[in-house]
Amino acid sequence: MSKNEMIQITYREAVREAIREALRRDERVFLLGEDVGRYGGCFAVSKGLLEEFGPERIIDTPLSESGFTGAGIGAALGGMRPIVEIMTVNFSLLAADQIINNAATFLHMSGGCFNVPLVIRMSTGGGKQLAAQHSHSLEGWYAHIPGIKVLTPATLEDARGMLWSALEDPDPVLIFEHQSLLNMEGQLLANAGAVDIDRAQIRRPGSDLSVITYGASLFKALEAAEILAGEGIEVEVIDLRALRPLDDATFLTSIASTHRALIVDEGWRSGGISAEICARIMEGAFYELDAPVERICGAEVPMPYAKHLEEAAMPQVEAIVTTAKRMVRSNG
Repeated sequence: MSKNEMIQITYREAVREAIREALRRDERVFLLGEDVGRYGGCFAVSKGLLEEFGPERIIDTPLSESGFTGAGIGAALGGMRPIVEIMTVNFSLLAADQIINNAATFLHMSGGCFNVPLVIRMSTGGGKQLAAQHSHSLEGWYAHIPGIKVLTPATLEDARGMLWSALEDPDPVLIFEHQSLLNMEGQLLANAGAVDIDRAQIRRPGSDLSVITYGASLFKALEAAEILAGEGIEVEVIDLRALRPLDDATFLTSIASTHRALIVDEGWRSGGISAEICARIMEGAFYELDAPVERICGAEVPMPYAKHLEEAAMPQVEAIVTTAKRMVRSNG
């Protein structure tokens, strides 16, 4: 296999390869969660790993998020490197006490004596008609909590590379994999490896407007930017990649150049990560702005099941295009 050889791969397969590499690389790594073994994972991410690594490293758990997340915390305290898989972000609320009151606080509560090198993976977001108990975007909630990192891989490179970087971190890392991206297919270096998990990335340069987003909304922003370019509006698209720590330096630098900012966030508007980003822009780039900061967020309703209602409840390309045009042309 040559150094620069490219392979065709899906997002789902990229995550699987990341888990497989971690299991081969470090005997302390193991995967646990509901249906991760015999069933191959609720989203088929772990398919085949039980046969390859055995039941001591690919562990099917009871339907108890609090129980198996607590087991992961205990294993991490004991020197292991567990990967806990929670089916959907909505189910993570059943483990919120373990994540927020235990994993995130052990280092502080122990006076710096005990790290918790735990990785928790879960699906997030809507767009697959899985209704209100399987489709919300709650990663912004977890970004509120000191003591953890919150990652939102959107690209194949990040889906493949963020896991190992997370496993090397001495503290808890939550990885939110958007379920609508799982079938996304593209080219990836065959020897793709770990990536930085602390910095945002500019996915498309532009001079007229900074669009700040993450997860599946990244590709809606990129599609909108392509449409806008055809009308003479150049949009800079920023993929946050991590919501905690939030790399405000990247989007503040972008705004100093474009003088306008639009945040696209599938999560709810009230108290969401978009509000935090707005506040940081006001604190760090107020005098650079030529127009008010704007947001396109998920509708503040339980996620509908019906496809047309689900689409109406989520940020879409048309709304990004319309808002960007108004922001640029009315304040040009």
